Amino acid sequence: MPQTYVMALDEGTSSARAILFDHAGNIVAQAQREFRQIYPKPGWVEHDADEIWSTQLSVAREAIAQAGVTGAQIAAIGITNQRETSVIWDRTTGQPLHHALVWQDRRTAGICDALKARGLEPYVKDNTGLVIDAYFSGTKLAWVLDNVPGARARAEAGELAAGTIDTWLIWNLTGGAAHVTDASNASRTLLFNIRTGEWDDYLLAELNVPRAILPEVRNSSEVYGLTDPALFGVAIPVASSCGDQHGALFGQSCFETGMVKATYGTGGTLLMNTGTQMMRSDNGLLTTVAWMLDGQIEYALEGTLFSVGSVVQWLRDELKIIHSAHETEAAALEVPDTNGVYVVPAFTGLSAPFWDQYARGTIVGITRGANRNHLIRASLESMAYQIRDVIDRMEADSSIALTELKVDGGAAMNSFVLQFQADQLGVRVLRPKVVDTTARGAAFLAGLAVGYWKDKDDLKSAFTLDREFLPSDDRAGADRLYAGWKRALDRARDWAEHD
Repeated sequence: MPQTYVMALDEGTSSARAILFDHAGNIVAQAQREFRQIYPKPGWVEHDADEIWSTQLSVAREAIAQAGVTGAQIAAIGITNQRETSVIWDRTTGQPLHHALVWQDRRTAGICDALKARGLEPYVKDNTGLVIDAYFSGTKLAWVLDNVPGARARAEAGELAAGTIDTWLIWNLTGGAAHVTDASNASRTLLFNIRTGEWDDYLLAELNVPRAILPEVRNSSEVYGLTDPALFGVAIPVASSCGDQHGALFGQSCFETGMVKATYGTGGTLLMNTGTQMMRSDNGLLTTVAWMLDGQIEYALEGTLFSVGSVVQWLRDELKIIHSAHETEAAALEVPDTNGVYVVPAFTGLSAPFWDQYARGTIVGITRGANRNHLIRASLESMAYQIRDVIDRMEADSSIALTELKVDGGAAMNSFVLQFQADQLGVRVLRPKVVDTTARGAAFLAGLAVGYWKDKDDLKSAFTLDREFLPSDDRAGADRLYAGWKRALDRARDWAEHD
């Protein structure tokens, strides 16, 4: 019998990827292609859902060809996706009614203000784990229904289907046979009750979103249907769905309560597995579904950071003091410390745990002796300080002490950052050999559904460590540096003029 593989479709905000994994969890082949970003008005961000589908299909076929295999050698397909982007389409023709509204889109801020004015915030927090914000999907669906002529009547008549991007891809992969999502994606809509595991009728009524248009909420690891044989030559099981950050948590084998992963991308996201216990945050974090397996929901605490790796892009593109991100590690090690300099990269305000939209980027502690290397080192250290900001709150919310941190994302390739992170947290930091953990998580979940991997223990053996970073014993020194960061944060807070 020929060797088989699991394919992950990783549909991100700016590009679609397809990655083939073998049984050891290694990447066999991958393909990636960008798609258009559409900005009709300031604050509006859209994607062409048809273009997302065609791009995703093309990279899937490309990855299969690159590996020199056939569709018959693909044991299952798993999907991971940008979480809050949503689309509504015609059930008969499959044509979208409107461009997909992207998670970054702010056009529904007014709808959110109205929901807050009606006093819905406590109910939303208690039952969805979220805050009322245009970031999430529910208000986007309501906007399309209210602004596309005839849409609401057609929705009420059952002619329309809606969902996040995983739902859209599964629909197209199965030729319209499956209209489903998983609990992790559903938990990002403002419409899903994470206590009951069902769509929330009260919130559906408040947002005026008909239940009939919504997908069935299924396990994160389950065969939802088979691909149309015309797509890959055979019918392949479509067997998982998970939001991108949830996929990374699973891909890092963070299966036990208290395990945490941190993604160092342009922004950053931390998730702590809290098991079957739904933990409410009193410290600016979100409560979300990690995944649902065999009908059992497992939860996570989430902290989102707006600007992590973007500080390096700023050094390169705006200040032009580096040519590439690879230079920063060597530059930081040229000096023993930052010479008292702190960089707070609050370019678009501060997110978790502070949620200060009026904060702005700040550089403090500059003296005549401060130089390029000090500024670069301070910028890299800002990543670790922000992660510690969230970790401290996670520990407070959960009463679980962190024992190790698993990391991924592009900036996690910077060993200086990870060593400084270990020193700040006082725990070991683990970087895997495969840093594409989002796609890996989708592959793991799909493989479990079809028996490609037996169980979670089987997956743990597929986690291969690239490097372990052990913390310094100097906790007093780490805390002294962190105290300086907190003072710098105070200078950045509430800086911009209020409208």
